[in-house]
Amino acid sequence: MYRDPEAASPGAPTRDVLLVSAIITVSLSITVVLCGLCHWCQRKLGKRYKNSLETVGTPDSGRGRNEKKTIKLPAGGKAVNTAPVPGQTPHDESDRRTEPRSSVSDLVNSLTSEMLMLSPGSEEEEAHEGCSRENLGRIQFSVGYNFQESTLTVKIMKAQELPAKDFSGTSDPFVKIYLLPDKKHKLETKVKRKNLNPHWNETFLFEGFPYEKVVQRILYLQVLDYDRFSRNDPIGEVSIPLNKVDLTQMQTFWKDLKPCSDGSGSRGELLLSLCYNPSANSIIVNIIKARNLKAMDIGGTSDPYVKVWLMYKDKRVEKKKTVTMKRNLNPIFNESFAFDIPTEKLRETTIIITVMDKDKLSRNDVIGKIYLSWKSGPGEVKHWKDMIARPRQPVAQWHQLKA
Repeated sequence: MYRDPEAASPGAPTRDVLLVSAIITVSLSITVVLCGLCHWCQRKLGKRYKNSLETVGTPDSGRGRNEKKTIKLPAGGKAVNTAPVPGQTPHDESDRRTEPRSSVSDLVNSLTSEMLMLSPGSEEEEAHEGCSRENLGRIQFSVGYNFQESTLTVKIMKAQELPAKDFSGTSDPFVKIYLLPDKKHKLETKVKRKNLNPHWNETFLFEGFPYEKVVQRILYLQVLDYDRFSRNDPIGEVSIPLNKVDLTQMQTFWKDLKPCSDGSGSRGELLLSLCYNPSANSIIVNIIKARNLKAMDIGGTSDPYVKVWLMYKDKRVEKKKTVTMKRNLNPIFNESFAFDIPTEKLRETTIIITVMDKDKLSRNDVIGKIYLSWKSGPGEVKHWKDMIARPRQPVAQWHQLKA
């Protein structure tokens, strides 16, 4: 029996089937090649995958969404919530995660490359200042009135536990006596040299003073530290209304001294740095800037400059000063002074920094002073010790100017 050779044998694919398979194969190949050249799917899939990683895999993402960050403003302000609002997609989330890291890095770099700035507003400083305010000592005095002679008698007896105001670790105290509101007429005790527990035992008489006027006055005692080279330093004060005292006989009082209300706390602040070089036996004092200086002129301003004295024991060794900044309560000086100080003399050395107001027509006024040594106030001693602990490194700190 004749059989056509082109006829399909059982189980073998026909020509039409092979042709269709070939067409499908070629179409799939072309599709694969075109997809390989197209990046649309890659971008879509890649972006979706990246977002899932940022949402799930980033350690900061969960903390940033759940934790409320607030900015505390001064009294009377409101706290600002910087956390994302639920249901609202944050804008530029990657940028917000990057900015805090860059700012922290810049802060660390600035602190490392420059110097450590210590502000007087720290908790440690405030604790020290609180202790110093409570330990101003106390004074004993007596007061009485002689009706026959119309005379008020005030006796200043002694004081105890006065603070040291001089670089030598002591004070030269004396007492001023006022009958407020009269400030023009005052009486003073003698100066007791280098004595923190002075005994005066001095009697003062206010003669020809009617009793009706006496009971309208306030007895005001101010204890000061005498300074031969500059303005006297206030130590503390006591005030007692005479209408609350039985003046028929001498009454004796022990009163704790309080900080003097002469505006000494509002004299301003000075930023300075100290750098000790043990190999060169020198200290470099950099007067950087001041802020909120007390206005000493009639026009409500000052012409400040800074004097720097190097003291060894009780002797003034060397003086240097900055230029004068005209009519400026927030001057920037940026002047450095080097002093030769051997290591063995550091404990007996004091650097006295005085901010002055230049006056052409009269004597220059003292705006405020700072004593830097082992024996000064808590903030000054801390700065001095930090300087010793960090040789060859400038250490800067803000200081309150004192009267």
